[in-house]
Amino acid sequence: MFGTALVLGVLTGCSADVSSDEVQYAGDYSSHPPLAVVGYPSTGTLGITQKVVWRIADGDADGLAALADPGKDRSTTDKTAENWIAAFRKGAGGKVTAEFYDEGSYRQTVVLYMHDTGQIKEIYVLPVNMDGKGVFRVSMAEPDPGEANAVAPWVPKKPGELGSKMVP
Repeated sequence: MFGTALVLGVLTGCSADVSSDEVQYAGDYSSHPPLAVVGYPSTGTLGITQKVVWRIADGDADGLAALADPGKDRSTTDKTAENWIAAFRKGAGGKVTAEFYDEGSYRQTVVLYMHDTGQIKEIYVLPVNMDGKGVFRVSMAEPDPGEANAVAPWVPKKPGELGSKMVP
């Protein structure tokens, strides 16, 4: 009994240094298929992109809308989240490759390739200032289901076709 209490006390003491965001991220990371990456994401653009894929796969419209650029109308982001989940939930739950274009200091275009369904989704990740902190958010302004499903003509059918390099 003493050993159990000691282990519990040590584990509790260690967990005080871990934020709830880190715990949630670790749980999300371990419960979803790994995201394949092409191009050159920053830590911030990769993190937000993973969260977008996870929230779509989980059908978590509120969690997905919470990742949106705070400068957008909340009803637009809510409807966009619903559209993205309706259109891409099955694909986001399987193997996904994210291809990162541009550089991430202003805005980074990310194309998601959902291999199980053959779907392609282009998103825009941008840095924003929230409560004095620089964080990354996603532009979510596709309240029409047709917009959510549209693929821009420049987007390649397969990751890396425009010369992106695989990140080791």
